[in-house]
Amino acid sequence: MNDLVDLVISQWTRECPAQDFAAMSVVTRVFRLNALAARNVNRSFRRYDLHQGEFDVLATLYRSGAPYALNPQKLVEALLLTSGAMTNRLDRLEQAGLLTRSPNPEDRRGVIVSLTAEGLRVIKLVLKDYLKDLNELLEPLSASERKQLAGLLKKLLIKQDQETPGGIGT
Repeated sequence: MNDLVDLVISQWTRECPAQDFAAMSVVTRVFRLNALAARNVNRSFRRYDLHQGEFDVLATLYRSGAPYALNPQKLVEALLLTSGAMTNRLDRLEQAGLLTRSPNPEDRRGVIVSLTAEGLRVIKLVLKDYLKDLNELLEPLSASERKQLAGLLKKLLIKQDQETPGGIGT
């Protein structure tokens, strides 16, 4: 069975037979899969009046463990954001009642960002839908194929992380 990328690669090969399009074949599929995954999960986020970046903040607080609280700098580092972008996300989530900012007892100049009870309730619901969407996307793959794919992608990402310390945007 062929996909759209097969068609594109066959056209490129016809026009440029001396070129090797194997890398394009792989990376174009990764790009397409990313776009399809983003479309699906964004639909889930919209049901909860969230955007991807806001989900990322709530998820980072949740996975940090109880009491589900971090200082803004830890969030910035975890999400590779500017402080301005983080402030905008925190403002929106605080207005929605999903998190609070309170004085940091260890640093009078700082604050601690914490999930509210409603924020914890929402992230649990969104996470359930998010994982369902991702599993549906990977449904054609067996468990061993998923594990193999994850390992191959991890190998590529480790190499890129070594070549670009600090990750995306640096």
